[in-house]
Amino acid sequence: MRVVLLTGKGGVGKTSLAAATAVRAARRGARTLVVSTDPAHSLADALGQAVGGEPTAVADGLLAQQIDARAHLEAHWRRIQDYLVGVLSGGGVSELEAEELALLPGLEEVFALLEVRQRVAEGGHDLIVVDCAPTAETLRLLSLPQALGRYLDHLAPLSRAWGQVVRPLRAAGESAPPPPGAAVLAALDELRDSLEQARALLADPERTSLRLVVNPERVVLAEGRRLLGQLTLLGYPVDAVVANRVLPAGSPDPLVAAWQARQDEALAELGDDVAGAPLLVAPQQAAEPVGVPALAELADALYGTRDERAVLHRGAALRVEACGRGWELRLPLPGVERDEVAVHRTGDELLVRVGATTRAVLLPAALRRGEVAGARLEGGELRVRVAPPDAAPQGAQAGAL
Repeated sequence: MRVVLLTGKGGVGKTSLAAATAVRAARRGARTLVVSTDPAHSLADALGQAVGGEPTAVADGLLAQQIDARAHLEAHWRRIQDYLVGVLSGGGVSELEAEELALLPGLEEVFALLEVRQRVAEGGHDLIVVDCAPTAETLRLLSLPQALGRYLDHLAPLSRAWGQVVRPLRAAGESAPPPPGAAVLAALDELRDSLEQARALLADPERTSLRLVVNPERVVLAEGRRLLGQLTLLGYPVDAVVANRVLPAGSPDPLVAAWQARQDEALAELGDDVAGAPLLVAPQQAAEPVGVPALAELADALYGTRDERAVLHRGAALRVEACGRGWELRLPLPGVERDEVAVHRTGDELLVRVGATTRAVLLPAALRRGEVAGARLEGGELRVRVAPPDAAPQGAQAGAL
């Protein structure tokens, strides 16, 4: 079982390329499911067929599904939400406001991801292709399993110790919210376990590949570079970059030739930032690829002799190396500029921020007694120096590079 996710800026053609990848795999004998987490619901438009909230047969060996994240949120979050609403309402918050406050930002994207995990757990497919939502939603989709999991890790023990928490309030004659019932605690445990399984699935390069779709335009490529670094930071290395709508060379039209030359220059600059991942090229089509035959033609042009189901590139992982009296923690950050990165030490964790995306890296046991002595960005890699306590400069625990 393999999972391939295609992501990128809105409008770059992710949906068509995801559908094309799935069509090619199905035609080559793989039992394939293509799903979309994009609220634009354009998967049906690309396939030229109706696609529902459950897997729908669209061709031999090919099923398609438009995930209804709201329905999954209602099914899995409702018990927790009802309890939170009760607590907030008891504190004087109006019921309408309490309903809104009980929905954490990005929950719909998380439950779309859990639907993908559920399809993997059910089996029955050789390949699942995921058409992800545009960049901002994708980053929430991929970062929330860790963030929400940490939130639930703190919430569950607090819930179980609720009596000790509220006893002083009751002794003082103050009102206190009711403790969560067994159903709420079970829902918390189930959600936390599901998030951990989803995180493990996405972070396993043997099972899951991310492919970044861009157009050969400078503005789109700039966002693509940022997304590449942020995905790598979160532990999701990209196994290919797909340049879509690339003009063929040799046009006799001066305007088209000039446009094609600008595309070549932009792609050449991108080549230095993809950290070894292959650059796949999808040529500009004479007509919009709609329907299974047109998508199959697009996929053949994109992949050529490559196997669309294979791991096309294995990125470098976070590693620790001995360095003098201390250690150096190395984290790949392709396409990231120095002023976009900040590093902070908090307890046993190293917080690395790239733009608005933060990853908490649990330090290996050998490094936890040390102190951050400096950090630098070199060759697309963040290098954080950790020195023994007696060898680190004073106040070197946090800051930008």
